[in-house]
Amino acid sequence: MELLWIALGVVCILVGLAGAFLPIIPGLPFSYAALWILQLSGVAQFSTFFLVTWGIVIVLVLLLENLIPAYTTKKYGGSVYGVTGSTIGMILGMLFFPPLGFFLGTLIGAFIGELIYKQDVNTALKSAWGSFIGFLTGTMIKVTIAAMIAFSFFKAAF
Repeated sequence: MELLWIALGVVCILVGLAGAFLPIIPGLPFSYAALWILQLSGVAQFSTFFLVTWGIVIVLVLLLENLIPAYTTKKYGGSVYGVTGSTIGMILGMLFFPPLGFFLGTLIGAFIGELIYKQDVNTALKSAWGSFIGFLTGTMIKVTIAAMIAFSFFKAAF
């Protein structure tokens, strides 16, 4: 039975890591669920402080995930079109040109989004860069947190 719980936790960890890259999947809650699966199954025991701290970190990162791209886009003179374009571009880039499409699709999507917003090319490029930086910053934070949780999971499980 323990193997079943561990396997379910591994699936949650993998979905969590994928969700750190893909905005469609709420990755960090899946990663966090993996810790709870180990805890509730009795396979591993985490302290209350450990679980509460990670819960707070997850909530804060989920809030920052939306604030960082908006902040950097606005700082560089962009609009919500740039943020939306970067997300759409990243998804299309990952589908058609992995793994390079993740980065190029994000930047090109933000640029096209800003052009749709009727900005000139120079302003759109600057805004797209801000959107790109914000998106990558949020993604790197999520990947780092998901990897740290994965490490804690595998250390406790094995």
